[in-house]
Amino acid sequence: MTTTNPTSNIGASAAGIVDSAANSADQAIRSSQRVANQTLDQISEGVDAVRAQAAPALNRLATDAEQFTRRSVDKVREGSQQLREQALRASDKTLIFIKDEPVKAVLIAAAVGAVLMALATLVGRASPRG
Repeated sequence: MTTTNPTSNIGASAAGIVDSAANSADQAIRSSQRVANQTLDQISEGVDAVRAQAAPALNRLATDAEQFTRRSVDKVREGSQQLREQALRASDKTLIFIKDEPVKAVLIAAAVGAVLMALATLVGRASPRG
């Protein structure tokens, strides 16, 4: 008959418990890694989805801004051209008036000159002299 040493039974039991705890810890670590990897994959997919949705919106916004800029430049050119044409028409009308009514044109020019001289004299008197 062999006798079993109670100390060796306790040692074997303790070793079994330690092995079991180590296995459980390994499984918990692997499980945590799987969950972490799955979470990171989901986050990555979410970022990719947002990027995929945002890219067309940003492209559309850039296109709209470019079209707005182009239209604005065209409107400014158009307005500038209209101003140029109006100035030419006014100049032509003035020349026609001077040719048709030379005496009136000279009298108007003299009156405008007199008014400007009077204003210049008033401004000169009103300004403080040091």
